[in-house]
Amino acid sequence: MIPAVIETERLILRPFQEEDASPLVRLAGAREVAEMTLHIPHPYTQNDAEEYIARNKKKAAGDTIPPWAITLKTNRDLVGAVGLEIDATHRRAELGYWIGVPHWGKGYASEAALAVIVHGFEKLPVHKIFAFHFSHNPASGKVLKKIGMKHEGHLREHDQKWGKFFDLEMYGILQSDLVGKTT
Repeated sequence: MIPAVIETERLILRPFQEEDASPLVRLAGAREVAEMTLHIPHPYTQNDAEEYIARNKKKAAGDTIPPWAITLKTNRDLVGAVGLEIDATHRRAELGYWIGVPHWGKGYASEAALAVIVHGFEKLPVHKIFAFHFSHNPASGKVLKKIGMKHEGHLREHDQKWGKFFDLEMYGILQSDLVGKTT
């Protein structure tokens, strides 16, 4: 299922393309990004980027929605990624995102995440969207609160990365909570 292109005030969310590989390596390859995410390895290589893009193309050909590339409207530069993992059985989706270090603190994560949850509730059969972040990444918690998610719990030493266990914070939003939020 090819994801819709979503436009916000400053961003265009679109499917990943082959030409995104080099900027993906540069942005996702930063240790600061990898240490705040569960699934991004470090170092992040050209091969990792090419495999990620190929995997997303396969997802788009099937019935899974691949993540969106977050790009700037002004110059089309890649700044990060955002996605929803759908669990159709339980009518819920997990929100995930990352932003490259040069673009931190500019509100792009909040803008992209809100656009995706609005899209999810309008276009997909989901009742709830939830997200996790490592407890040592409070900036991500601020993003989730800003888009209307509520803190739902603290999971002690829930995920392991680089041989160490990390606590997680869980947030969620119901479709009925979204009243009044817009992109």
